[in-house]
Amino acid sequence: MEEKLTYEQAWNELTAISKEIENETISVDELAAKVKRASELITFCQGRLKATETEVGKIIDGMENQKEG
Repeated sequence: MEEKLTYEQAWNELTAISKEIENETISVDELAAKVKRASELITFCQGRLKATETEVGKIIDGMENQKEG
């Protein structure tokens, strides 16, 4: 995913795609492209969540180490 996306932008786009699929407002011709885009967005969101989890973990570890020192 080359573009600069924020988690919120990706989540909003994913939500919109989901609603289109649920409401059956996507044509058969567009369905494969939308599902592919949704897959890309899910992967992006998972990556951002994992990166944030790692970063927060490091911050918490650093705070705990400061208490001990």
